[in-house]
Amino acid sequence: MTTLNCMIVDDEPLAVQLLESYVKKTPGLQLAASFTDSISAINAIREQKPHLVFLDIQMPNFDGMELAQSLPEQTRVVFTTAFKEYAFESYQVNAVDFLLKPIRYNTFLTAVEKVKKLYTPQPVDDKQTSNSAFLRIDGDWQNISFDSIVYVNSIRDYVTFYLEGHPQPLITHLTMKAVEEMLPRDRFLRVHRSYIVAVDKIRKIDRNYCIYIANEVIHVPDTYLPAFREFLEKNSFNK
Repeated sequence: MTTLNCMIVDDEPLAVQLLESYVKKTPGLQLAASFTDSISAINAIREQKPHLVFLDIQMPNFDGMELAQSLPEQTRVVFTTAFKEYAFESYQVNAVDFLLKPIRYNTFLTAVEKVKKLYTPQPVDDKQTSNSAFLRIDGDWQNISFDSIVYVNSIRDYVTFYLEGHPQPLITHLTMKAVEEMLPRDRFLRVHRSYIVAVDKIRKIDRNYCIYIANEVIHVPDTYLPAFREFLEKNSFNK
């Protein structure tokens, strides 16, 4: 990723020196300037628009909270202060992190990593952007919509897809692992060594953890129960 340009604003020279030493030894950080005066700092920040500002809170003229509210929109803030009572207020101005003095390098590094993630493009998950996939059926490639899949069943090296609106299931030479990796994880759940179900097609789950889907009843074995209970917890009104 691009190196992050940062500035330090703190009216204590020793605190500035410590942060400067941390920036110097941290890969991916470039110090643009340091300030002990908030008036000079705000003018430089508005002009240069750094990625990140390490900002003290209690300072003469502008305090850190006032200064943070007038920063460029793209500039991120990590507060540095000796007063923990400002922690809640700091998050109200969208600070990325709040470092309590004396600041240790490991906590400084954690805050920097949070900022880096905000500037790092996230990879596109093709499974989440596509709504279909091709299956090889009897030598032909057939496009299958994820919306039509009710459940998937495997027997040895063959996988059977049961689809809405298709009286006959589709059988292909495939592994369940490959199917599991292909299907969107927020819409499909593996509940058995031989079954993957579309969660929105489940009609009922009884007290014995049997899933009623289409004309099939699938009992969730002990191996898959922890993940299945977690799914129920996240998707139940009765929490």
